Amino acid sequence: MTAPPVPASPVPVQAVPASPVAGAAAPAPAVGAPLTRLEGREKVTGAARYAGDVAHAGLAHGWVVRSTVARGRIVAVESAPVLAMPGVLAVLHHGNAPRMRELVAAFGPEPLIQILQNDRVPHQGWPVALVVAETLEQARAGAGALAVRYEREPHDVSFHAGRPDVYTPADSPSWAAETEKGDIEAGLAAARYVVDEEYTTPEEHHNAMEPHAAVARWADGRLDVVDSTQGPYNIAQDLATLFGLDPAVVRVRAEHVGGGFGSKGTIRPPVVLAVMAATVLDRPVRVVLTRRQMFTTVGYRSPTVQRVRLGADADGRLRAFDHQALCLTSTVHEFIEQSAGVGRVMYDADAHRTVHRAVRLDVPTPRWMRGPGEAPGAFAVECAMDELAERCGLDPVELRVRNEPAVGPVSGLPFSSRNLLACYREGARRFGWADRDPRPGVRREGHLLIGTGTAAATFPAGAAPSTASMTADADGTFTVRMAAADIGTGARTALAQLTADALGVTPDRVRVRIADSDFGQAMIAGGSMGTRSWALAIHLAAADLRERLAAAGGAVPPEGITVRTDTAAAVAALGQRERHAFGAQFAEVAVDVATGEVRVRRLLGIFAAGRIVNPLTARSQLIGGMIWGLSMALHEEAVRDAASGALVNGDLAGYHVAAGADVPLVEADWVDDPDTHDPTGIKGIGEIGIVGGAAAIANAVWHATGVRHRALPIRPDRVVRSF
Repeated sequence: MTAPPVPASPVPVQAVPASPVAGAAAPAPAVGAPLTRLEGREKVTGAARYAGDVAHAGLAHGWVVRSTVARGRIVAVESAPVLAMPGVLAVLHHGNAPRMRELVAAFGPEPLIQILQNDRVPHQGWPVALVVAETLEQARAGAGALAVRYEREPHDVSFHAGRPDVYTPADSPSWAAETEKGDIEAGLAAARYVVDEEYTTPEEHHNAMEPHAAVARWADGRLDVVDSTQGPYNIAQDLATLFGLDPAVVRVRAEHVGGGFGSKGTIRPPVVLAVMAATVLDRPVRVVLTRRQMFTTVGYRSPTVQRVRLGADADGRLRAFDHQALCLTSTVHEFIEQSAGVGRVMYDADAHRTVHRAVRLDVPTPRWMRGPGEAPGAFAVECAMDELAERCGLDPVELRVRNEPAVGPVSGLPFSSRNLLACYREGARRFGWADRDPRPGVRREGHLLIGTGTAAATFPAGAAPSTASMTADADGTFTVRMAAADIGTGARTALAQLTADALGVTPDRVRVRIADSDFGQAMIAGGSMGTRSWALAIHLAAADLRERLAAAGGAVPPEGITVRTDTAAAVAALGQRERHAFGAQFAEVAVDVATGEVRVRRLLGIFAAGRIVNPLTARSQLIGGMIWGLSMALHEEAVRDAASGALVNGDLAGYHVAAGADVPLVEADWVDDPDTHDPTGIKGIGEIGIVGGAAAIANAVWHATGVRHRALPIRPDRVVRSF
C-alpha cells in the first residue's frame, strides 16, 4: 500500500517586508538603474521568436493579393487556374471568405478591416484575395497568377488646400475638432508683430523593421494566434467580435515585436486573413506582409497643410494664436491627424483658435504614426514661433520664456508638472546657445553655411485601465503577468524594475510574463501610455501582495500566493490635470551652397518626462525619436501618382529615410520632473523625441541661409532653388 503524500509545508519568503528588516540593508532601487534588456541576449543571438518565425505542424502560407485599381468594383476573381497550381490550397475572396461582423474596437471604429466582404475597391492596394498554399513560394506564385477583373471608376487622390470638399470632422468624446476663445481677427489687427504662413508636411510611412505578420490555428477548441501587435488583448477581443466567437476561446500572443510606431496599434489585415484561412482549412496558416504591401495596408501619416497665424505685442507676448490644420482621410474610415492640438497645450493668447479639417480621398486609411498630430503640428507651430522671434527681434528661447502658460491654454486645467523652461535652460547651456550670432547667413566655413535652431516638444502622458497578476512563488521569487507588449522599447526590463521596487526585492527575483491576451486587459504599447498604465497596475498589485504576505506571516504555500488587480478605478481617480511630457530640441546644420545638401552636425534634446524607469532604454527611445525627426526634416516623402492612385516610391528603395551616414552626434538627456499627482510619477518617452526635431532643423537651416523652408522635406533641390 502506497503511503499518502505528505503535505508540503509553506515556505517563508525571504523578503518583501512592509518595511526593511531591522539590521538588514534594503536593496538598491531598481528604478533609475541602467539595466540591460532582459531579452537582449535572445535578440542578438537570433533566439527571439517573432510572429513570422512561429511554425506549427501542417503550417500553410498565405499571400495577399492587392487591387491594381484605385476605385471601382471587382467583376471576377478567376481562381480556378490558380487552384490547379502545385500546392495551392485555397483562394479566398469576397465571394467565398467567411463573413465578419461589424467592429467597434477599443480605439474607435475599424471598418477598414472589413476585407474580402464585398466587391468594392476603395483604393489602390486594397486586399482583394488571399492565396493559401503549402509553401510560401507556391502561395506567391499563385498570387502572381491570379487574374482579378475590375470595373474601374474615376478616382481622386489629389491633396491640397483650397479644395471645395474640405469639411470639419465631428467632435469625439476625447477631442474637439475646433476650439476657440476671444476674437482672432481683432487680436491679429491689434498685434504689433504678425506671422501668417502656410506649412506643409508630406505623406510619411512607419515601416517597422519587422513586417506585419500573424500565424493562426485552431487547437483544443481555441483560436490560438501569434501576431505582430502592440496590444494582444485588444486583438483577441476584436477577433472574437469579428468572427462571432466567445472571447474566452481566443488567445493572442506577441512574444517579440520588432517595432510598431502606431502601425500595429490596432487590428490589421494579416491577422484577420490568417484567422479566415485557418478556419476554412482547419490547419495553421501564416500571413506575412511584404515591404511593398505595408505601404498600402497598415496606415501612414497623412500629409498636412497648416496655416499658422500669430499676433504678438511689442514685448513679444502672444495676443492671437490661430492654427488651422488640413489632413486627408480615406472613404473607408475617418482618421484625423490632430496637428492643431499642439497649441492647445503649448501657447496661450487672449484670442486662441485651433481647427482641424479633412478631405476624403481614394487613398488608404491613414493611422497613428509615431508622434501623431504633435510631430507635424510642432513643425508648423515651432517654425512660426521662430519667425515671430525674428520679427520681434527676440532670441527664440526668450520668446518661449515670455509665452509660458500658467495653465492649459484651452482646458484651463493645471499642469501635473511642466518643466519646459528647465529643459531650455539646460539645453541652451549644454548646446552653447549664448554664443550664437542671431543674424542669419553670416557663419561660413568655406562653401558651407552653418546655422543653429531650436524648437519645443510636447506629448500627452495618458493612462488607461490595465490588469496585472502577481505571484509570490514558493522558491522566494515573484512572477508578474500582464498582456503588455514589448515592441522594442525594453518594456520587460522596465516592468521587472518597477515590480522589484514595489516589492522591495532585487530584479533577479522577478520573472516577467507579458504579451498574452489570457493575462487580461492591458493598455497597448502605444500613445506613450504603456509603461505608465502598466506601472499603476504593478503598484496596486504589489501593495495587495505585500498585505497578503504579511497576513500569512511571510509563509508561501507550494502553489504560491497570487493577487490580481485592475486599475480602472485608479485611472479614473487620477483627477483632471494637463498631463504632458515636454522638451527642448537644439540642432546645428551645415548647408552646401553648391549642392543644396543639408547635413545635421549635432542634435541635443533635453526632456521633462517624469520619472525615468531605466536611463539606458529611455535614452535609446529619445535618441531614436530625434533621429526620426531628422529623417522627417530632410528625407521622408511618399509621392502618390494622380493617374494611378498608387505610390511612386512605395518601397524602401524609393522612400528615403535617414541612414547611418546621415546621423550625427545625437545627445538626449532629461531634467528632474516629479509628477506628484500620479503614484507612478511616470510619463511617456516613446514619442516625444520626434516632436520638434524637424522644426529645430528647419529653423537651423534658416539661420544658416537666411531662407525659410516651410515645406518638408528640405530636399537639396529645394535649397538650391531658394538661393
